Amino acid sequence: MDLTANGRGLTAEATAPITIRPWLPAAILFAASMTFAVGSTWDIQWHSDVGPDTFFTLPHLFIYASAAIAGFTGLTVILVTSAAGRAGRRVDGELGGPGISVFGRTFTAPLGYMVAALGAASFLLYGLWDLWWHSLYGFDAIIDSPPHIGLFLSSTVISVGTVIVFGAARAHRWGRLGALFALAHLATSSTVTALAVQRLSTGTVRWTVAVTAFMVILLMVVGAGFQRWGATVTAVFSSAIQGVFWWFAPWAARAYADFVGLPMREHIRGIPATPALIPFCLIPVGIVIDLLLRRTDSPARLLPALAGGLGGAIIGGFNPVQQVIIYDARLSHASVIIATTVAAALLGALGGYLGWRFGDMLRLSAPSEKVSA
Repeated sequence: MDLTANGRGLTAEATAPITIRPWLPAAILFAASMTFAVGSTWDIQWHSDVGPDTFFTLPHLFIYASAAIAGFTGLTVILVTSAAGRAGRRVDGELGGPGISVFGRTFTAPLGYMVAALGAASFLLYGLWDLWWHSLYGFDAIIDSPPHIGLFLSSTVISVGTVIVFGAARAHRWGRLGALFALAHLATSSTVTALAVQRLSTGTVRWTVAVTAFMVILLMVVGAGFQRWGATVTAVFSSAIQGVFWWFAPWAARAYADFVGLPMREHIRGIPATPALIPFCLIPVGIVIDLLLRRTDSPARLLPALAGGLGGAIIGGFNPVQQVIIYDARLSHASVIIATTVAAALLGALGGYLGWRFGDMLRLSAPSEKVSA
């Protein structure tokens, strides 16, 4: 093909857009995130109901397969779009968001797939650390070990890339729903990441509850900023994921223990470990957020923070009741409930303030054509 240095003489074939369908790699990337959700939920339940594990287990296979799928998908899209750009072919903005140059103009990477690929690369590094950890200690007895927290953070980065990929296709219903479902997955998995601060919860404030409120509120307000009634839809999707895993987690742990011939722990109650971390009150919180933010696309500067603070207070105040329902525990002392509710409200306000701006950024990842709500 004869191309001049200034781009003149490009043929119709060269300027034609690439034919890859945006929904296909987006669906694969979403499947990777859900594969991680299955593996991590299964693995955490195993720690709860069976005990320590080694590196080479079936739940771990799901966890590391998710990073491999995400990494190869992101790399494939980056290579395809880079080759198309060098050939002078147009790359659709709905394919993962705006293109960014990497190493000069060597690669042209859609933003969403670039973020997902970086998360997968980080996941590999933490996976090697996890392998070393198992080689050093022989097994894992706790879920919040340093390599595990790193793995969850890396998976969070992959999921953020997935949200951007779907958000870029906001003109399509599958893009809007996919972005909100990806936000819901992030909200449910963020409750595990919050365990990183559980050792701080030795005083009056239960920091795991407050940090959970921050992350959940942030993600629901992102949904509200991205799409009208997005917080409620995100909350409904999160509750649906919670319901499915509430059944799946104990069943998978017991079935796999029977398969490998390991006994279950004595006197286990079969409480789903990960779903129990997810607040039960997400749907009311989502409705409250959407009602406060529904009147205009540009609410007052502090209104998202107010909505987030109210939502955080609901999550923090309801958590002791949730503990009683799930674990048949005693209601926490009034000072603990008040302090945790205040902390959750303050962090929820911060989450609302940041979430609204991230929602605007997510809207901007899509091409500039108008999209009806």
